Amino acid sequence: MMHQQALDQTAALSTAAPAIPLSTLHKLASGLYGIDGEVTVLAGERDQNCRIDGQDGLRHVLKISNPSEEPTVVDFQIAALEHIAVVAPELPIPRVVRTLGGRTSERVRLDDGNVCTVRMLTYLDGVQIKETIRTAGQRRAMGSGLAKLNLALRDFSHPGAHHDLLWNVSTAHRLAAKMEGLIDPGRRLLAQRFMTRFEQDVLPLLPQVRTQVIHNDYHLYNVLVAPQEQEHITGIIDFGDMLHAPLVGEVGTAAAFHMTGNTDPFEGPAQFVGAYHALLPLTGPEQEIVTDLMATRHLITALISEWRAARYPHNRAYIMRHNPAAWEALGQLADLSRQDARDRLLSEIRNRRIP
Repeated sequence: MMHQQALDQTAALSTAAPAIPLSTLHKLASGLYGIDGEVTVLAGERDQNCRIDGQDGLRHVLKISNPSEEPTVVDFQIAALEHIAVVAPELPIPRVVRTLGGRTSERVRLDDGNVCTVRMLTYLDGVQIKETIRTAGQRRAMGSGLAKLNLALRDFSHPGAHHDLLWNVSTAHRLAAKMEGLIDPGRRLLAQRFMTRFEQDVLPLLPQVRTQVIHNDYHLYNVLVAPQEQEHITGIIDFGDMLHAPLVGEVGTAAAFHMTGNTDPFEGPAQFVGAYHALLPLTGPEQEIVTDLMATRHLITALISEWRAARYPHNRAYIMRHNPAAWEALGQLADLSRQDARDRLLSEIRNRRIP
């Protein structure tokens, strides 16, 4: 019952994203920021996002936060971007654009009566990695890029960083009740197997690992590369799932998205984790559970996406985009022991060949 209450109280996932007309979005960009241009709606899970193509040729992203999102959480995301821009200006992240009044965001009452936080960021050019042919060099660039981002965030703190978010692999047990909604009995058994593994083998070790603010959504949609140099990262976007959580959860989450695309599903994740570890080494306890957390990310992806797709069928395509790969990965991981899976993921760290 407690887990279900926590699930229901994670409001930003239980409330539909705003659906503001293009004309209103145009007025917000013009009135708050003095930017007049063509408005193009961008995809989003909880917030409404759009690109503004200004008459001066510059592009920006206007973000309308979910009405249930606490202002302190938005402030946290803005403060994190500004912190990174100061301590690691070389990292390709969006920059916060201030309003005509010099503010980093504004609270705006919409026509339906809801009050949302409006903010604007610079638009980053590049190709989403999901649209490229993946290579070892690209995966290693992503691994080192995430390590640099985590190092930049290591000393950052904010009151909004400890907010409640279902996309937190370290609290996956709260989703146990959602397995009842899985119609396929084979998938239900598979999900239960990995939930049990998480509760028995991961939860007891979490007090031993490092915690800090993490991006928490570093995947193939949220990393951009140069069109003609696809191992050169030009953008890290979508900081909407940031929170203070175990650092190893960041690594497991990111590694999970590299399982597809190779005959050996561990080849990509091992390259990614090896490059990350070279800049920001994982501790012993972190190495012990990083593979389990990679599996846990696939588990929560499957559970959350199926739950939300049923709740918001109009946004089903976006919500379910990672679902097939998540079930495929869980099936692949189920065929291995924890030790075998861990050895294969950490093969580059341990200077061993993938068997």
